[in-house]
Amino acid sequence: MTYWWLNPLMRMGYENPLEDKDMLLLGTIDRAQNQYLMFMGKLNCRKQSPSHATPLFFWTIVSCHKRAILVSGFLALLKVLTLSTGPIILKAFVNVSLGKGTFRYEGHVLAALLFVSKCCESLPERQWNFRTRRLGLQVRSLLSAAIYKKQQKLSNAANMKHSSREIVNYETVDAYRIGEFPYWFHQTWTTSVQLCIAMAILYNAVGAAMISSLVVIILTVLCNAPLARFQHKFQSKLMEAQNVRLKAMSESLVHMKVLKLYPWEGHFKKVIEGLREVEYKWLSAFQLWRAYNSFLFWASPALVSVATFVTCYLLKIPLDASNVFTFVATLRLVQDPVRTIPDVISVVIQAKVAFTRISKFLDAPELWWH
Repeated sequence: MTYWWLNPLMRMGYENPLEDKDMLLLGTIDRAQNQYLMFMGKLNCRKQSPSHATPLFFWTIVSCHKRAILVSGFLALLKVLTLSTGPIILKAFVNVSLGKGTFRYEGHVLAALLFVSKCCESLPERQWNFRTRRLGLQVRSLLSAAIYKKQQKLSNAANMKHSSREIVNYETVDAYRIGEFPYWFHQTWTTSVQLCIAMAILYNAVGAAMISSLVVIILTVLCNAPLARFQHKFQSKLMEAQNVRLKAMSESLVHMKVLKLYPWEGHFKKVIEGLREVEYKWLSAFQLWRAYNSFLFWASPALVSVATFVTCYLLKIPLDASNVFTFVATLRLVQDPVRTIPDVISVVIQAKVAFTRISKFLDAPELWWH
């Protein structure tokens, strides 16, 4: 929990420069060979099952790391619950300062509760980050090993379809994006949980004015739906254009002697520059729509505040120090998940596209003696 196992290494590095022999060895579960063998064992079991006509690589990976996913999910939920206690304790602090305390040492108790809640928030968050990053490295290592092993068994037809440059792209880009996905996976549902808790606290603070906040958030999410579809489309087109360019560059490098023998360098240069322009077009479109998405969500907290306070004024809901401070503190619970939604959507889209590409490669036909 506290990473004290790193202290001897840190002390050694403080006293002398670290060498290779000083580095800690990887655990058995973190080694690529063991991850690959576990993945292939689960995959072969699924292939033999009559209920699975085609290999399901995603669910195979999930079954390999089910325990790690559940533990990190519990830590993510614990972090969200402890984070949500902040506005409630702050409201009690304000009531104590206004002379509305219920017992003599309530302020001391609240201060101790705030300290404990922040500790309970920090520890699960650090463990959540550590465990999901570790899980991402394990998934990335097993995918890299699976791609490497598959490359050695590809048939001639599959070799023509998947060039060496594309295979390198699968291993460096796509496997990396899938390795980043475990950290963002729990953000997809903790965001909803955190928003629901924040709405409940807002209702306790400003009453019916919370409905205006909810309407603004719902409109923001609805406006994001077409943006997400465009992002997915442009990301797919970008990866296709990148594959075409890499394939053309690979072919030109393989046949460089022919290009030099016949003065075709200028022609191939124009072809590759044209492919780069197509790739740049899709990259620009993807980043532009991502910017629209980010602007929409970064503006939403301000819109939530304006809508709530205007509704309080129209409904003549009294605003005092207690509910205003509670609202401002709760707004942070709304801001964090709302601002991470564009990143979550982007990572999910990129991981989905990357997983589709790797799955097609792993499904490619193999040489008959394998």
